[in-house]
Amino acid sequence: MAGSLPSAGRIVPRFAFALAAMLATAACDGDDAEDYAPTYADRPQSSAQILTFAVHPLHNPETLHAVYQPLIDHLNARLNGPVLELVASRNYAAFEEKLAARRFDFALPNPYQTVTAVGHGYRVFGKMGDDDQFRGIVLVRKDSPLVAVSDLKGKAVSYPAPTALAATMLPQAFFHRHGLDVTRDLDNRYVGSQESSIMNAYLGSVAAAATWPPPWRKFQTDEPAKAAELTVKWETDSLPNNALIARDDVPPAVVEQVASLLFSLHESDEGRALLARLPLSRFEPATDDTYAPVRTFLAWFSANVRRPDLP
Repeated sequence: MAGSLPSAGRIVPRFAFALAAMLATAACDGDDAEDYAPTYADRPQSSAQILTFAVHPLHNPETLHAVYQPLIDHLNARLNGPVLELVASRNYAAFEEKLAARRFDFALPNPYQTVTAVGHGYRVFGKMGDDDQFRGIVLVRKDSPLVAVSDLKGKAVSYPAPTALAATMLPQAFFHRHGLDVTRDLDNRYVGSQESSIMNAYLGSVAAAATWPPPWRKFQTDEPAKAAELTVKWETDSLPNNALIARDDVPPAVVEQVASLLFSLHESDEGRALLARLPLSRFEPATDDTYAPVRTFLAWFSANVRRPDLP
């Protein structure tokens, strides 16, 4: 883009194009919106202890429920006493606000949200495996003229949200290390979801789209014709994958039950099929100390790129 550069950090919660049917559920506006929860035919009995299990916006809310509800159903069929209720927030800001307010009993936050949640009285008891997959990727159209990272200067780049670690912060760190001033050299567009970020590149409204491998693989499966017009131009280093956390007042025996069920999923055909939906090879034990590399990265990122909580 020649001439004056649009304001860096511009937040674009939704964009309207002819193909908006797909995007209607991809980007949700309103940080104060209630958590998304569909209506189920079989609700837990009122006498059951209902514990919320919140997943950060890996996908738009409807897609997230389609992917994670079978896992929650599997856990509920085997838990002795409590019933887990899946909660999908409409956007990163809504999830983080409720996490800070201790609204969730269990949660699956990204690593940035994990280290902040520890300060609000949550503890890490496990994590997703496959740390090599927790990396950022930058997509461009196959007909893109971009060659070097420096070619992005003055161009628009889409991301799901300012606090998405793999899909936003790692790519922005990559850009910084290749000589770009992220807040001045780029038109950063935070579009609300992984799917929206990818579609921005497909539609040509940005020069590049940042995301991470799981939503890109899902997009390749769900939209093969569109995906065929995109390519992974760059990828970043990796960090520890998303965490499993429990609020400090959840009984240890309940946490142990949930942990045991999640950590053994890869040992059965049924469990492996559930993991494949995520997609993931396994859940594994972890502690607060597992995320020390994330704290180190965030300190560097804050000092050199931008504050993680600000666009």
